[in-house]
Amino acid sequence: MAARFPSESRVEFGDFQTPPDMAAQVCEVVAATMPAPRAVVEPTCGRGRFLEAALHRFSSIDRAFGLEINESHLEAARRCLDRQASRGLCEIRHGDFFRTDWKALLLDFPEPLLVIGNPPWVTNAAVGALGGSNLPKKTNFQQHSGFDALTGKSNFDISEWIIIRLLEALQGREGAVAMLCKTSAARKILTHAWKHQLVQGAELRRIDAEKHFGVSVDASLLVCRAGQHPVPAEADVFVTLSAARPASRIGLRDGRLVSNLAEYESTRHLLGEGPLRWRSGVKHDCSRVMEFRRVANGFQNGLGEVVDLEEDNLFPLLKSSDLAAGRVTAPRRWILLTQRSIGADTDWLESQAPKTWRYLQRHADRLDRRASSIYRRRPRFSIFGVGDYTFADHKIAISGLYKRLSFVHVAPLHGKPVVLDDTCSFVACRSDSEAQFVVSLLKSDLARRFYEARIFWDAKRPITADVLNCLDLSALAAELGLQLPSAEMWSAECSTTASEQLSLF
Repeated sequence: MAARFPSESRVEFGDFQTPPDMAAQVCEVVAATMPAPRAVVEPTCGRGRFLEAALHRFSSIDRAFGLEINESHLEAARRCLDRQASRGLCEIRHGDFFRTDWKALLLDFPEPLLVIGNPPWVTNAAVGALGGSNLPKKTNFQQHSGFDALTGKSNFDISEWIIIRLLEALQGREGAVAMLCKTSAARKILTHAWKHQLVQGAELRRIDAEKHFGVSVDASLLVCRAGQHPVPAEADVFVTLSAARPASRIGLRDGRLVSNLAEYESTRHLLGEGPLRWRSGVKHDCSRVMEFRRVANGFQNGLGEVVDLEEDNLFPLLKSSDLAAGRVTAPRRWILLTQRSIGADTDWLESQAPKTWRYLQRHADRLDRRASSIYRRRPRFSIFGVGDYTFADHKIAISGLYKRLSFVHVAPLHGKPVVLDDTCSFVACRSDSEAQFVVSLLKSDLARRFYEARIFWDAKRPITADVLNCLDLSALAAELGLQLPSAEMWSAECSTTASEQLSLF
């Protein structure tokens, strides 16, 4: 669930001051994970809570430094640390994290060096939407390409950018970075850091963000140790800040972050590209215009208008909530599809579907205002996530939002294929028998174990097409003593035989 931020300025600066008791707890965790630090640095130090806690916990520190952009917090931090500052032990400086050369700055500090803090819990998109300037220079630092760079994958937490920059600045030095951040951001940071060999050890400890900060978001303390000795790309995960033993171990395997290393290894042989491909559903970003409910005298859109449209372009629609509630045979909504493939021309509607064309023209202002950059330089009234697979009569679908593996066979209704929205993933099947065979495979215990090892259930959208496509269905069928039939082999008896055989496992 997204954090509830009370003001625009708080959003821009991610202004959640760490309670003193939590700062003290974090220092206790750090004390058990690294040698006694000689220096401590708190970027975005706010009121200096971590500097105060670290100086109290570690008598070994002979230099402390904090940087803060907010003048009010800066003065509070200086007052709090006035005694240490007067002894030349601590310096609090006004400055902008994004305009600071951290590599050069940290070179001036002795080792072991502890970099600690609580960077902003806000995304670059949220700050940009407010017209804020508290942002890093725009670069595609995650190296997404194509469609991923235009959609949500190019959005990132400010803390993610900050912590990665700090890990880069500390590379090759002895020390640690200990930061509070969203758990989803922590996993992205670890993935990047392992791929670029920026850390020599790590752990993740969950915190109660609702209790400490009054926000409903999954958050953690991320501790990354720096050094010069390579170690496996693995991290222990603790369910609380003070837990004595880890509850699980995550790691980077085959270029992907996995949630359960032991289970991953036991199902690794099923990894690969199978004969069927999972896809996300249709994306249109204008439900009031593009989605309808069927009423006695036509179709009613989200604006309350009852409209008369060519039904050739209207299809039954299922969303994640429908899949979760088992409403797969009675869709409550219909969707208008303006294209049969991504990027296809939409002008054909004017001559072949004039009522639909006039309807779209009437609501062109709403469709033209769609904010996502994916619609730029595309045919007017474009949609995404559409192709031949969209119009397959049979599909196996799963919600991307609900936290359970529940695969559903979606059959055609009213003589039309059922369309899924972009909160769902689905695989298109060529026949009813193929669909029943595939869904039986996916409901096997082996498939469940495979996916459980790769899914992070606390993620905003835990089940994605990327994760689902990791499983080679041919390998799964072979492991279960079955054979994935070729197109020529499909018959009405195929699914029954498969279901009977699978019942033995």
